[in-house]
Amino acid sequence: MERKFFDVFGKLKDEDKGGFVLQNCEIERLSTNKEKSVLKVYLKSDTIIPKRAIWKLEERIKDQYFQGTGTKVRIYESFNLPDTYSAEELYKTYKDSILEEIHKASPVLFQILDRSSFRFEGKKLTVILEDTSTCHRKDSELVAVLDKIFCERLGLDIVIDTEYVAPSEHQDNREQKEEVLHRKIAAIVENAEKAEATAENPEAPEEAPLPAENPYDKPSDDAKKPDKPFEKKVYLTKSKNPDTIYGRDIDEDSIDIRELNAEMGEVVIHGQVRCTEDRELRNGKILFIITVTDFTDTIRTKLFLQKEQAELIKEKVKAGAFIKIKGDASEDTFDHEISIGRVKGIMQINDFRVKRMDNAVEKRVELHCHTKMSDMDAVSDVTDIIKQAIKWGHKAIAITDHGVVQAFPDAAGAVKGHEDFKIIYGCEIYLVDDTKTICTNVKDQTLDDTFVVFDIETTGLNAENCQIIEIGAVKIKNGKILDRFSEFVNPGVPIPFRITELTSITDADVADAPGIDVILPKFKEFIGDAVLVAHNADFDTGFIHNKAKNLGIDWDFTFADTMPLARYLIPGIGKLTLDNVAKALNVHLGHHHRAVDDAECTALIFIELAKKLRDNGITTLAEINEQGKMNAEAIMKAKPHHCIVLAKNDVGRINLYRLVSLSHLNYYRRYPRVPKSEVLKHREGLIIGSACEAGELYQAVMLGKDQAEISRIVSFYDYLEIQPNGNNMFLLSDEKSGITDEEGLNDINRRIVQLGEEFNKPVCATCDVHFLNPEDEVYRRIIQAEKEMKGADHQPPLYLHTTDEMLAEFSYLGDKKAHEVVIDNPNMIADMVDYIKPTRPDKCPPVIENSDGMLRKICYTKAHEMYGDELPEQVSARLERELNSIISNGYAVMYIIAQKLVWKSVEDGYLVGSRGSVGSSFVATMAGITEVNPLPPHYLCPKCHYVDFDSPEVKAFAGNSGCDMPDKVCPVCGHELTKQGFDIPFETFLGFKGNKEPDIDLNFSGDYQAKAHAYTAVIFGDGQTFKAGTIGTLADKTAFGYIMHYCDVHDIKKRHCEIDRIVEGCTGVRRTTGQHPGGIVVLPVGEEIDTFTPVQHPANDMSSDIVTTHFDYHKIDGNLLKLDILGHDDPTMIRMLEDLTGLDATKIPLDDKAVMSLFKNTSALKLTPDQLWKHTEMGTLGIPEFGTDFAMEMLKEAKPQMFSDLIRISGLAHGTDVWLGNAQDLINSGTATLSTCICCRDDIMVYLINKGLDPEESFTIMERVRKGKVAKHQVPEWDDWVKDMKEHGVPDWYKGSCEKIKYMFPKAHAAAYDMMAWRVAYFKVYYPLAYYAAFFSIRATDFSYEKMCLGEETLKHYLQEIDDKEKSGEKLTAKDKGSYRDMRIVQEMYARGFEFIPLDLYKSDARYFQIIDGKLLPPFSSIDGMGDAAAESLAIAASQQEFLSIDDMKERGKVSQTVCDTMKRLGLLDGLPESNQLSMFDFM
Repeated sequence: MERKFFDVFGKLKDEDKGGFVLQNCEIERLSTNKEKSVLKVYLKSDTIIPKRAIWKLEERIKDQYFQGTGTKVRIYESFNLPDTYSAEELYKTYKDSILEEIHKASPVLFQILDRSSFRFEGKKLTVILEDTSTCHRKDSELVAVLDKIFCERLGLDIVIDTEYVAPSEHQDNREQKEEVLHRKIAAIVENAEKAEATAENPEAPEEAPLPAENPYDKPSDDAKKPDKPFEKKVYLTKSKNPDTIYGRDIDEDSIDIRELNAEMGEVVIHGQVRCTEDRELRNGKILFIITVTDFTDTIRTKLFLQKEQAELIKEKVKAGAFIKIKGDASEDTFDHEISIGRVKGIMQINDFRVKRMDNAVEKRVELHCHTKMSDMDAVSDVTDIIKQAIKWGHKAIAITDHGVVQAFPDAAGAVKGHEDFKIIYGCEIYLVDDTKTICTNVKDQTLDDTFVVFDIETTGLNAENCQIIEIGAVKIKNGKILDRFSEFVNPGVPIPFRITELTSITDADVADAPGIDVILPKFKEFIGDAVLVAHNADFDTGFIHNKAKNLGIDWDFTFADTMPLARYLIPGIGKLTLDNVAKALNVHLGHHHRAVDDAECTALIFIELAKKLRDNGITTLAEINEQGKMNAEAIMKAKPHHCIVLAKNDVGRINLYRLVSLSHLNYYRRYPRVPKSEVLKHREGLIIGSACEAGELYQAVMLGKDQAEISRIVSFYDYLEIQPNGNNMFLLSDEKSGITDEEGLNDINRRIVQLGEEFNKPVCATCDVHFLNPEDEVYRRIIQAEKEMKGADHQPPLYLHTTDEMLAEFSYLGDKKAHEVVIDNPNMIADMVDYIKPTRPDKCPPVIENSDGMLRKICYTKAHEMYGDELPEQVSARLERELNSIISNGYAVMYIIAQKLVWKSVEDGYLVGSRGSVGSSFVATMAGITEVNPLPPHYLCPKCHYVDFDSPEVKAFAGNSGCDMPDKVCPVCGHELTKQGFDIPFETFLGFKGNKEPDIDLNFSGDYQAKAHAYTAVIFGDGQTFKAGTIGTLADKTAFGYIMHYCDVHDIKKRHCEIDRIVEGCTGVRRTTGQHPGGIVVLPVGEEIDTFTPVQHPANDMSSDIVTTHFDYHKIDGNLLKLDILGHDDPTMIRMLEDLTGLDATKIPLDDKAVMSLFKNTSALKLTPDQLWKHTEMGTLGIPEFGTDFAMEMLKEAKPQMFSDLIRISGLAHGTDVWLGNAQDLINSGTATLSTCICCRDDIMVYLINKGLDPEESFTIMERVRKGKVAKHQVPEWDDWVKDMKEHGVPDWYKGSCEKIKYMFPKAHAAAYDMMAWRVAYFKVYYPLAYYAAFFSIRATDFSYEKMCLGEETLKHYLQEIDDKEKSGEKLTAKDKGSYRDMRIVQEMYARGFEFIPLDLYKSDARYFQIIDGKLLPPFSSIDGMGDAAAESLAIAASQQEFLSIDDMKERGKVSQTVCDTMKRLGLLDGLPESNQLSMFDFM
């Protein structure tokens, strides 16, 4: 006896998953097997239910009734369908479900079926198979499966037979066909239940055997003879084959490395060497590791060699070489991965890769190509793409990243040497059509006219392929409902399961209904001369127009859309769905997704909206269109379409940049959107293409929009695009598309080609390139999987195709048309484009009127002020030489800008520290830009201007700092002389010919940096300064995490060396944008920024008022001036120290002996090392530049005696490979001293000039060494320079030191930093409490009241805790390291006899430590968990009035419960009641 589904499985009724469909299903019977391990459910339905839904239903029944048991549920479904449906119609509806079911049961049958075709003739179905042995073998099995589906399940009375035809596939195309088949399978089985398969790995041996020794590594026969001395010969091989590198020849074929997933014994592999590594073992042998990839996978090969063998093999096995290896595949005991050991042979081989080449006589041009700048979507570097296009003989390529143009500068650089190759600079913008009106086809109607509000239900979204199943309409006039229309429509095809789920309309509902040929004329008669209204009217009217056209019915109605109307009249509504709009207007929505109910709801919505229109004085449809135009908010909410914009010429380039700027500054929400109206406004010099399937044209054609709408869309574009079917194969698994097979995709492309002919628009075939070669899809797959993008595992073939590949893709258009769209038209577009540069070729520094004269005046005024009316020769000559070089090269304006910024900061009470080599410039000193005086050491009298540059006593300090000279009094007037000069050559800054690009970097106080940035706008004017933009790309560590996550999710095991290979393909992909911490780009007055670069907000933060360059600032620093206005703690700390002590820091002497002693020992602190934690031997804890253990160890070894030595040590510390393994060894061995070894970059030039080398050559050597180019062997002239140095007596150790250096610090930078450090050290010695208060306030980023202010014993407990953690081998966190640094300085303070007083709720500051009665009062921010903002709130609340209770403090002070609990635990709230409430006991 049959029973209703929910009568049997009532627990599923409330799940709201397909409930409507299931309530009409019946259970014919239930049965089980003997073991009762399987429940068989025989289900009958009058609606087709896809197999996927059946599988899910089985799981739901099991979960609800048999959870925790081994019982399985199997549903055997059958369908009771109307007789009116043919077998062919049912097959089209049920096709995906059939294919998915067969693929799950048998991939072989699926492959046979995919290559077959069906012929329906009456009651017979003939399956046409390829005449292959596999098909013959599986013939009967396939017929049985289809018979079960068609006859038993669908209830059809048909006979199934087979026929055979010759295979049509060419062998050359087999790989491509297999890729297409793979994509079809992937699309069909997506989201389906995955079969589980487990396999046990063979147990690995406890210890893998070591590789065998080289069989040829034996002593010669002569060694056995006692009368001759032993001589061991070293061999890698005795083979006479020149290709054999090691061991024996290899004759066997290789296997793919990806097959080596378990121990397999002896194998042969081949591949390209990715890298080699050698390590010396304790036994003296060398472990030589070769990492090899064959591009299916990667593996390591390990050999144990004698030292001599290792040296020989390193010469022959290098990165990039192709080799064949024979050895044992076994698990490595060290990394527990399969690797190759016991190597029997290694041979060199040729590159085995089949390199794709474009061999066509006539070449195509790619007009749609994405690079790594396409926001985590494309993975190929623009340089690689261009190189491949050039190699293939293409004459041009278009770069069209999503919404950005940040690859342009690198693209321009990639064509150097190939200037005849054309870069077409473009962008795939996110286009929003803001030109489309609310009302269409307006004919002078008003709100007083009659309106018919309607809605339809359909079998899908494609008007061309899908059918209408219901029309509902309501006629209204003046806010009153006059009539209603409601009709089912028989679609002539089965209603898809998801449509029945959505609408509740079943095949039975429409079985007796008339067809659209009857209903549509009836509906037209109902409309009369009324205006049509619908919600998302394009969809409904599109279907109606399509069906009317097919029936030959004239359909010329005005229609209005309530969706954009609601957007205009209900600001801030959010999503414009029908239910959202109804809710906003308090309109009841009945049975959503039924035409009659949705039409009724839409009618009531329209009535309410009409009232709002009248309230706004709008009464005509024309006024609605005018007033309802989209604003910025609406544009950011609207659905964008893809659109290609190419720059035809330089005017077009600038207009493209304007569009990119507008999209990022005004219309960014998830994407940088471009309104169509802005494209029309800036269209000059642009070529507009219709883009991919996400373009509005493809969507309109796919969804069957009416001809008028398609014509409107086509008219906007200059050319139309079509793309290979593989790009859009995902649409076949999307029921909404209405496309069921590849022929459907062909038809869309044919229609676009037809439109091109009708509208005289060229049609171009493009690839939509997202990766360069087919194998590169793995990189995009991993990145998209991390972003949780649907379909990430089924990448379409978005690689750069050859001409022949593209001609094959479009062969269905015929040879002539395929040639036109693939070759002729793209080449025609390329020919329309000029050769242009993405950045301007000219330098455009800002202009400050009379900057040359202003700089001269400032410098000479200061020089005369210091040195008197008669300037010494050394001063005037240096000043004039520098000014001439600076002014003649156009750099005066840079100096004036820096001077204005520094003077403003000093005027506001903040010193400015210079960075880089600007301190090499005496003009910078005289202009007040830097404190560093680069002249040679000299005495100067501030009273009578006596100066001494030339006395023997002074000349003895050449190369050192003047401050180190002994104190002297003026021989003329008796006044104490000042000691000046750091002896730094100007050429370090600008070169001997002014040919070095200067860079003035300034360290402002962190507290003042924002004001300095703002002051640039005062100097240059609003809109003339922009933050220097940066581009954040995917780093290798992040990429590694992505790959590991992907492998975990997909249960894939990959060797680490293979992961490293994949990492390389993922890195460099653009993730975000940002801003340089201190970089300001200055735009000259009268120039437009979009002629140089687009602009945007950092990280596309629309709430930010900061505007940055769109290009990475390095790409345009040759065009526009960039100022480095950096924030630094030193000036902030100096300001606080000056405020606390009243001392002018600039007056602090740089030769104080007590201060100097800090850099040697702890005596100035009146402490011994054993009183300090870790037995600290120096007094420089907390001193900038010298406070780390590394720096203190350098001080200990270098033994500085004066300030000049500190400058040298700073140079050594900041350089790369200048101290470690270089100067350190030279000093310790006695080869050199601190004063003779290379410390700063200037040392090299000065030393070589003094040795007699040409000054220009000396400067060039310095530049190459300091940038690490010599160390990287990137200087071809180095051997000649070495020869010249030897001829001039330069010792070998000096040359060797130069060859190790990777980076060097300029002396001026070191001097500026050390002057700040010295001043801080001075306060530490003479004003200790002020020093500690300033340090803890400014630099102690990890200060903790609980750990550091409760006494020395508590502090030592926490110090020991971190020491113990480190000793145990546990890695210290950044927080641990910061806290440890701060605690050591607190411990030093305690050891010097100073203390903290408890934090006070009403006296403590928010951020700053205070000196009270010889002790330090901590601020609120020292409490763990209390941020600066929270501390500020608490301090303000405490200053206003005392707190009544803890609740009052939490409320007014905005203190979190966590922080409050901490304060209570620390006793900081003792005496404060919990609550404001009074009890009767308060009065007793």
